[in-house]
Amino acid sequence: MQGLDRAGFTLPEISDQEFALFQSLIRREGGIHLGPTKKPMLVSRLMRRLSSLKISSFGDYYRHVVCGGPAEVAALLDAICTNETWFFRNPKHYAFIKEQLAPRWNGEAGDGRRPRRVRAWSAGCSSGEEPFSLAMVLLDALPGWEVRIQATDLSNRALERARAATWPLEKSQDIPPVYLKRYMLRGTRGQEGKMRAGAELQTVVTFNRLNLNDEAWPLEHQGPFDLIFCRNVLMYFETASRDRTVRNLAARLVPRGYLFVGDAEGLSGFEEVRMAIPGVYSPHANPDLRLARPTRSYDR
Repeated sequence: MQGLDRAGFTLPEISDQEFALFQSLIRREGGIHLGPTKKPMLVSRLMRRLSSLKISSFGDYYRHVVCGGPAEVAALLDAICTNETWFFRNPKHYAFIKEQLAPRWNGEAGDGRRPRRVRAWSAGCSSGEEPFSLAMVLLDALPGWEVRIQATDLSNRALERARAATWPLEKSQDIPPVYLKRYMLRGTRGQEGKMRAGAELQTVVTFNRLNLNDEAWPLEHQGPFDLIFCRNVLMYFETASRDRTVRNLAARLVPRGYLFVGDAEGLSGFEEVRMAIPGVYSPHANPDLRLARPTRSYDR
């Protein structure tokens, strides 16, 4: 049954046929698989878009997307992205960098086996908490090093928030006190109740829009990377898109580089590489870039 939203806009229903059209379009353009149970989610996520465009049916909106070109496809994908994240999500990954990788890299740099430079990529960076968390760890553990972090996301809305580098003050509870004091600024006057990333953090993080499902990625000049974070993104991809994306990510790592994925993300079809930390893989441990499948789920 149709209803009215708070602005008096008639809420349309979506037919099974229309939902199937959106499923196919979203899978093709974004690599994202929406199962049958995701129909209510799709409706709720698209209602604001339909309302703003004064479009009264999902069939009309589908035609609008198809005829509207890349900008409207981007708006559709932006609307369905979850963008849920927080600072230092899965602390084991950051501890692995600080306690195991950074000491090894410092030793290699001291012996002249590597430059004092580290490059990382946060693929699916959402509103910026992940790349700025990574920046804090790397700057603290590798003083005097050149740190560069490329952060990308499919959602323009999330990237706007990430570039602003400003969050509600309650998010500070997820940041270790030593990092909070050194790297974050507390808002005053008109910015009370907020915090902002300091200049040292903002200098090392660069944001760009990227669709991981695209055949070609405009990041060749930014790599190779020592670390790639692609966490809690692959779970939304269909199998073919996920496997292609993982291989493309692995190909952009330096030898002995590391790929970080979400603990619950299964990379089926890839041979196991034994690692001590769930969700952390070194693809170049095998010559043909075969990866592991997580076997347990840990969360914050």
